Amino acid sequence: MQVGMPVALIGIFDSGLGGLSVWKETAQCIPDSSIIYVSDNKWCPYGPRPAEEVIERTKTISNFLIREGCDLIVVACNTATAAAIDTLRSSFSIPFVGMEPAVKPAALHSHTGVVGVLATRGTFKGRLYQETSQRFASHVRVMEQVGDGLVELIEKGLVDAPETLRLLRTYIEPMMEAGADHLVLGCTHYPFLIPAIQQIVQGRMTILNPAPAVAQHVCTLWEQQNFANRQTKNQVGLNTVYRFYATGSDAALQSCCLRMIPDSASVEFYSHFDIS
Repeated sequence: MQVGMPVALIGIFDSGLGGLSVWKETAQCIPDSSIIYVSDNKWCPYGPRPAEEVIERTKTISNFLIREGCDLIVVACNTATAAAIDTLRSSFSIPFVGMEPAVKPAALHSHTGVVGVLATRGTFKGRLYQETSQRFASHVRVMEQVGDGLVELIEKGLVDAPETLRLLRTYIEPMMEAGADHLVLGCTHYPFLIPAIQQIVQGRMTILNPAPAVAQHVCTLWEQQNFANRQTKNQVGLNTVYRFYATGSDAALQSCCLRMIPDSASVEFYSHFDIS
């Protein structure tokens, strides 16, 4: 490696596995990037927690990622974005990318004038969601549904279990009965449920996953900040490095990640990690 500026790093974090939906898209968008991912699964889920507690967790994780050398951080959690993105941007000097439910495209493309949003309580209470809904979805009926229990099922790997399908039906069928033609996934965990959701909606709803758009925004910032040039100069001949930290067990994290990671990448896992 050439002596000089350190290799550019992307940091991504979530309360658990959900942010891997963003990690996957980001790794595909910037295939030569090295990424550190933090699963704060000891504190998962964030949804029911007070905003002040979520803010403290996000600041602690961000401090860790910055100490590890991250130049850009993705808050791959809708609840954490809603509670903390303004605080993080004012507290640290590096760029932060957050999540925002895709209410705008759902409202713009709805033919029935009814859209459904499946999210956490924290997301629905957040400024970004409320401002986006008021600005872009005031002309449609937005059916909001808190996805209680879904994150816990996903963290256990029960993405296609009968109890997961039953719970999803109670959330989604009333939306379809009301004529909703778009379903916005307002939690980064929920894209793991897309196959199960497709079984229920049978093509009657368009499912909107914001992860690709977030990854594209990360890619744009990566190029604007000249991180791509640093990566090329510093990592010639080296494999991409992915590091995964779990504040609890990393068993589910490893199982999920190893299906996504190319063989050419160098991968490290750390469980029960104290990020403080």
